[in-house]
Amino acid sequence: MQICVLGQGYVGLPLALRAAEAGHTVTGYEPDLRRCEQLAAGSSYVEDIDSARLRRLLDSGAYVPTADPEDLKGFDVAVVTVPTPLTDRTPDLSCVRDAARELAGRLEPGATVVLESTTHPGTTRDVLIPLLEEGSGLVAGRDFHVGFSPERIDPGNALWRLENTPKIVAGLTEACLRRVKDFYDSVTEVTVPASGLEEAELAKVFENTYRHVNIALVNELSRMAHTLGVDVWHTLELAATKPFGFTKFLPGPGVGGHCLPIDPVYLSHHVKTQHGQTFRLIELAQDINDSQPDYVVRRLQDALSRRFRRSVHGARILALGAAYKPGTADARQSPAVQVVERLRDMGADVTVVDPYLPDGGCRDIPFAAAAADTDTDVTVGDFDAVVLLTPHDEFDLAQVAAESAYVLDTRGVMAIAPHIERL
Repeated sequence: MQICVLGQGYVGLPLALRAAEAGHTVTGYEPDLRRCEQLAAGSSYVEDIDSARLRRLLDSGAYVPTADPEDLKGFDVAVVTVPTPLTDRTPDLSCVRDAARELAGRLEPGATVVLESTTHPGTTRDVLIPLLEEGSGLVAGRDFHVGFSPERIDPGNALWRLENTPKIVAGLTEACLRRVKDFYDSVTEVTVPASGLEEAELAKVFENTYRHVNIALVNELSRMAHTLGVDVWHTLELAATKPFGFTKFLPGPGVGGHCLPIDPVYLSHHVKTQHGQTFRLIELAQDINDSQPDYVVRRLQDALSRRFRRSVHGARILALGAAYKPGTADARQSPAVQVVERLRDMGADVTVVDPYLPDGGCRDIPFAAAAADTDTDVTVGDFDAVVLLTPHDEFDLAQVAAESAYVLDTRGVMAIAPHIERL
């Protein structure tokens, strides 16, 4: 089949290449000309995609990147994997609308359009379909097929990849569902049919809301435990010994990536604006997790004052990690970046170390390739404090423990010592 994947980011590029490997002819539409040129040159900017794999599919002709919407003509299946960000804390579907308009003028009878972008229930039916029908003159469910299949990409996860992660599929009609399922059966091992579009859309935002709420719960628990003088990390280990009715979540400096800071807001905003109801747990979780970087800064500020009788202003601080999770270069919405920015706003001299990000993921922040890199005179002992934000395997935590004056471990991975505190 002729496949078009609109958006060649963390979701779209893996899907496009997997479809090409499955025997389809794939056009990867990326309106960012710089990105498109990079793909055409065989250089991957998505860390889970090896450039050699990209070049192999380019050379075979099975995959062709383009920034020209005219190249979308003649598709059998078009998959929309464009961003759905927040703008001024409000869901922004402009990229979905733009993609729908681009497809509408090139939509032919019998073709299938699938939305993968995470959004609130009703988007496929109330936003995507009207734009497709208006621009094409065709009728969804009669002249062409429409579906929704939520992405489940987890950057840096080598175990659960696109092809072996169960894929939810939904269609406007039974015939639409069959078409959508047929396509995803060719690129994934397991497909899970949904009874309707809205159920599939809600399932996706609920998956992320579940994690968001539980992370907020343990983040608040960690604050209360610190006030009580109780070791929250040991408490969680004890609770996790229960073989039923408990799932272990861990505290941290906040939530990052595209999913947790953004996706639950799509659900709560939609419920409030369209139905006048408040999704209280989402809004409370948002408040807690959004304030977690500030809590980290306060803990560091208190430690400097208590231990060294000095303020954050003028302190030399080493921040380990800028990505939102270990083993990845993904710094989207990273709480680590927020912690660093707040410290700098308070006058701290912050050096960021992240082996996956050449600038530490933060603009205008000094970068050292490693804490004890032989190419630099910087050592762990030169800093007043170390804050561990993202526990990449590349960090020598034993060296950090041995050489540091003080460490605030926000991830609970270092052994507690007189000069090492956990969040």
